[in-house]
Parts: sequence; C-alpha cells; structure tokens
Amino acid sequence: MFDAGITVQQFNYLVRDRSVRAASRRVLRETGRNSKSRVSIITGLPRSEVARISSEVDYVSTKPGEPAARRVLAAWFESPSFLAPNGEPATLSIFGKRRSFEKLVSAHGGGIPVRAMLDELTQLDAVERVGDDHVRAKSRTPVSVGLTPEAIGAIGQRCSDLIQTLIKNVRRSEPPLFEATSLVQDADLDLMPIIRREISRQGASFINGSNSFLKRSRKHLTGGRSNAALKCRAGVTVYYFEDIEESDSATGGDREPSPRRNLHRTRARKPKRSTYAGRT
Repeated sequence: MFDAGITVQQFNYLVRDRSVRAASRRVLRETGRNSKSRVSIITGLPRSEVARISSEVDYVSTKPGEPAARRVLAAWFESPSFLAPNGEPATLSIFGKRRSFEKLVSAHGGGIPVRAMLDELTQLDAVERVGDDHVRAKSRTPVSVGLTPEAIGAIGQRCSDLIQTLIKNVRRSEPPLFEATSLVQDADLDLMPIIRREISRQGASFINGSNSFLKRSRKHLTGGRSNAALKCRAGVTVYYFEDIEESDSATGGDREPSPRRNLHRTRARKPKRSTYAGRT
C-alpha cells in the first residue's frame, strides 16, 4: 500500500467503510432487517459513524484528500504558477521564494519538509534532479515502477480468492476446497534456477489441464437444463514463492543505495558598503 501511495489515513478510512458495509450485509442476511446498533456492536464503531458511512454512496466517491505527494505533483502539472510557456511542468529551482520546488511543497505538501518530499518523489521516479539545485517532474502519478492499476487489481483478486478458500475451510460449512503447499526450509541456493524452471513447467502443465477441464464443464452446464440465472465462479491458481534469509555478512551482493546529495540554499550576497560612504 505504501508503494501505491496509500496513506495510513486512507487505509483507516477504507477499513472502516468496508467493515460497516460487510457487517450490514451480515446483519441483513441473519435478521432480515437493517440494524445500525447491531452493526455498531460487530464493528466496534460508534452508531453515529455507522449511520454516516451507511448514508454515503461509497468510499470511491467520498475518500479523503489525495496524499501529499500526489497533491504536489498535481499542482506542478496544473497550476499556471509552476508551468512552462509550453504548458508542461517547469523545471524548478529547489529553493526560492517565488517559483520553486520549495514554494510548491510549502503550498501543497501539508507541512512536509522539502528534503523529505524530494526524496520520496525521487524514490518513486516521479521527479529527477537537474544539476545541483534544480528539479524536473517526470510523472504525474507517484507509483512504484510496474505497479499499475491493473496490477493492483490483480493482487487484490488473487489475495481475495486465497483468503476466501481458507475462510471456507476454517468454517467447515461445506466440503473443503482444495488447498495445499509443498515447502522445504533449506533449499540449495545453487539449485534455485532449476527449481524455478521446473516448478514453472509443472505449474503451466497443470493450469493448462485445469483450464481445458473447466472449459469442458462450462460447455456441459450450458447445454444442460441448469438454471441459466445461477452462475458460479470457479478456478484454481498455482504460484511459486521463495524467501531467502541472508545474514549480515551475506549482503555484499546487494545494490548499494545511491548517495544522498545535500541541498544547499543559495543566498543572495549583499553589496559591501564603502568605508567612504557619506564622507565629503
């Protein structure tokens, strides 16, 4: 969530919103009526907050303000004060009282220091340093490389499927769904490329067979007399994981972080007064 630019405030709001709506559906299913008091008891939230969340359309349309990094970039791309004559974000001096990155962060950064904001946006590859005292905008959206909305949606869907399977098996409300893990705790690091390749081959073969079976099942159900209004989403996912534990002495191969360059505020020099000023 940090990589996607989700703040603790947004996460807290999201959890409260989803909890109230999930609890409301459960209460309605169990009692046949909406009871904000029951939802308040289940979630531990005040009844007034339950009523407020229930009356809102959804989190998407009522979410709190954008994180500071997004506000800063949005102003850089939209505000005429920080645009070049061609309409693109201007290259800004880091410090300055007028059009500068310091002024931009001061107006839209919510009190975050210039150094911290520059480090964060640089880490997210949203800005780049130009020389020693200027900075240029590269991307309007501060999201880690490769973390697209589609990728985030896929992460959520895969995690949801796995958790639903585990929850159903724990509740034992129906025949258990298949879930199994093959694991060793001390795999040979020299064999890891072979392990990855072989697991990938076997996994692809299994998924292809499962996909053919599910498609045949779908055709069979379509041709039968089953209720067309009833639909069931069914599938299987295979994934490989590894977790390499490294000692403090074995981290020499890691890429060293780039050195942090200091920022220097340029101060205008005052002209020296002549020792003969005012004398006749």
